[in-house]
Amino acid sequence: MLGHLKKIINGDIPTAPRDEARPLVSFIVIVYDMPEQAERTLQSLTPQYQEGVSELDYEVIVVENKSDSTLNPDFLRTLPDNFTYHLRHEREPTPVNAINHGAGISRGQYVCVMIDGARMVTPGVVRNVLRGHRLHDKAVVTVPGYHIGSELQQDAVEHGYDIEQDRQLIRSIGWPLEGYRLFDISCFSGSCAPGFFRPNSESNCISIPRDIWAALGGMDIRFNIRGGGLVNLDLYKRACEFPGVEHVVLLGEGTFHQFHGGVTTGGEARSKREELMTEIKDQYEDIRGEAYASPVSTPVFLGELPDQALRFVQASTEPVLAQRSLLNEPELNLSVIKTGSARA
Repeated sequence: MLGHLKKIINGDIPTAPRDEARPLVSFIVIVYDMPEQAERTLQSLTPQYQEGVSELDYEVIVVENKSDSTLNPDFLRTLPDNFTYHLRHEREPTPVNAINHGAGISRGQYVCVMIDGARMVTPGVVRNVLRGHRLHDKAVVTVPGYHIGSELQQDAVEHGYDIEQDRQLIRSIGWPLEGYRLFDISCFSGSCAPGFFRPNSESNCISIPRDIWAALGGMDIRFNIRGGGLVNLDLYKRACEFPGVEHVVLLGEGTFHQFHGGVTTGGEARSKREELMTEIKDQYEDIRGEAYASPVSTPVFLGELPDQALRFVQASTEPVLAQRSLLNEPELNLSVIKTGSARA
């Protein structure tokens, strides 16, 4: 096994015969009423921004549910050849049907779902998603999530945080030239708040082998309330708990949520959001017969670790070590596959 991993690390491992006309992974990006934020997200997925890959390696399928504020056609014409754009007229207030549509027309061996088009990614996401899938034929590869800003956006909005402040923070780091500096202006998202070493509840960039995606039946169309309710958490849980899956977490990469007045991230008054969250949780229990609980997995951590992410590693480690000390448990045992030196 060790020799096998060394070959992966060195890039020597033989891969399955590849159909050169078919991309390895299909990113499905869902957009609704967020053109400014979606433009940055799509820019972060281009081969010009992503490191160590070419447009032959992957495709990006942009599915936009029609609103009064759709992506600018002039911008769409600038996208590279491995991008396609699909505008839909959706009757329900959920992204579920758009995601399943995107997956249905995709060609990659792996389906990578990005349910929220407002989430920019770091420059090593595509390369390391592909590395993750080489580790195991049932690898489910996930990218941790962050909010731009010093606190969760649903809390920050109570203190006046808005789109302009979000925009200024992104400008302040020299993005897109400094892609990993997104870590410098962000905090863990709520679903990833437990940190790297305790169970998370979702990933907004989750890549799944196509046969497992088919076995899961894609996104569950019963999640038909605003924003899809807990459908993304439901997919994450079902994928991570699928028999035989190897859960691979890209420790040094991230998705970064830009503020845009989303359903659960500050777009409405707190009382309205709390009402919606109650409705969302109730729907999950109706569908699954129990309250949502994060999946427990033993992930493999893969990828380079940029200096900018070190504070999140520290924040993730401290509570785990403190808990182990209180319980007099053995030291933390991590499975880490490092594919390169730490990134400055």
